[in-house]
Amino acid sequence: MISGGDTAWLLIASALVMLMTPGLAFFYGGMVRSKNVLNTLFLSFIALAVISLEWTIIGYSMAFGNDIGGIIGKLNHFLLYGVGLQPSHNYATTVPALVFMIFQMMFAIITPALISGAVVERMKFSAYICFILLWGLFVYNPICHWVWAKGGWLNRLGALDFAGGTVVHINAGISALIIALILGKRKGFPNADFVPHNLGLTAIGAGLLWFGWFGFNAGSALGANKIAVLAFVTTHIAAATASLSWILAEWIHIKKPSMLGAVSGLVAGLVAITPAAGFVSPIGAIVIGIGAGIICYIAVLFKGRFGYDDSLDAFGVHGIGGIWGAIATGIFACHGAKGLLMGNVHQLFVQIIAVIASIGYAAFMTFIIVKVIDFVIGLRVEEDDEVMGIDLTIHGETGYKFI
Repeated sequence: MISGGDTAWLLIASALVMLMTPGLAFFYGGMVRSKNVLNTLFLSFIALAVISLEWTIIGYSMAFGNDIGGIIGKLNHFLLYGVGLQPSHNYATTVPALVFMIFQMMFAIITPALISGAVVERMKFSAYICFILLWGLFVYNPICHWVWAKGGWLNRLGALDFAGGTVVHINAGISALIIALILGKRKGFPNADFVPHNLGLTAIGAGLLWFGWFGFNAGSALGANKIAVLAFVTTHIAAATASLSWILAEWIHIKKPSMLGAVSGLVAGLVAITPAAGFVSPIGAIVIGIGAGIICYIAVLFKGRFGYDDSLDAFGVHGIGGIWGAIATGIFACHGAKGLLMGNVHQLFVQIIAVIASIGYAAFMTFIIVKVIDFVIGLRVEEDDEVMGIDLTIHGETGYKFI
């Protein structure tokens, strides 16, 4: 039977996750130069439009349709056929199937939007639209099916991913690294001045992400129940702890704590707790948060050493944070599953398999997709457009008018 409480909570959670994409737009938008702020915002907002239609037409069916060999779903839900106001027999059994569909849609939207942080200030808008559409179809949907669908091969193997550490963050983070390497560095990187133009905007975006993440993680309990409570609490604790650990690492390293470090740390903590939120205790969340802040801070430092231009650290925060979170889930799981500390070594082994499989598939498919787009329409804006700013040259607008 349909539960009014579960339905209400999942609708609210869906709205919270939707809010995360505009929040991400603000978070990223404040970190670029002012001449590219509108384009950066647009890269997140366009994902809301493009992926919403892709998910409605075919994406949901590819991810959650009847299983084909553990790899992908059949097209039995094409154009949402059979997805209506009755409960889903396979997934959320106390809410209308349409509610589960729209909740999962919000995950499918924000995941490619995360990748935009690696390509801002130099990628063609047309190429980005083609990329997120193809990437959603051929990268996100299959991995989503592997992990979350009944019959998906990683699901059958027993991989734990409560709210998207593997499906969302490792997937997006690794893909961000690949596309950044192919696209190349921004003109003048790393010597030119690439400091954030509006950290206030970034802080607002971080606050919206933190707020929305309660829907992201607690909503993944698929009901107003005790697991949702656990996920809500562990999400908040991990974010707070990671923000502090990043600040401390930064304070020790460069002698100055920064606002950018604080918000980067909290996002790293949110990323790392995502796969574990409904499986670990509050103490486990603290340990995961400490690790996320320190590990992701170090990962961002290595960007300078290796010389690649992941503009806004999508790989360093989401890729590395997601990997740490997925592995930590296999160590600290104690609710609904047992990890290494509960004597289950096998769970850690399964988590590592899921991480490796996701990295390998996302990297390979992203490489193919990006190379095809580059061959057909090109990836990068013209050099003059990059110098002048994409807002004006591509969109005919500017983010600020000083009169």
